[in-house]
Amino acid sequence: MVSVKAPVIVFVFFTICLLAANTSAAYRRCCHRYLSFKLPFEVIEGYSLQTVTEGCPIDAIIFHTKKGKHPCTNPALSWVMDYVNRLRTKAQRVHQNPSKA
Repeated sequence: MVSVKAPVIVFVFFTICLLAANTSAAYRRCCHRYLSFKLPFEVIEGYSLQTVTEGCPIDAIIFHTKKGKHPCTNPALSWVMDYVNRLRTKAQRVHQNPSKA
């Protein structure tokens, strides 16, 4: 009976290690396609990044809107990167002078 328990314990241990290593992709939704239209900048509060190295099928910029939506956008589009740069600039200004936030 001991000979069967050891391989099972090793298998369970490695399974847990693999799941723990991929937790970030396993517990959040991945974008599978991009938004087909340009968002107005005024509706965006922030953004996050998705990469294929996280176990998701595409790289994406995920904007966070004031209405709680999370549209996936193509980082190769110029308007997407323009919005990202504008949000970064805004964040840097707030960081440098928090009293004007």
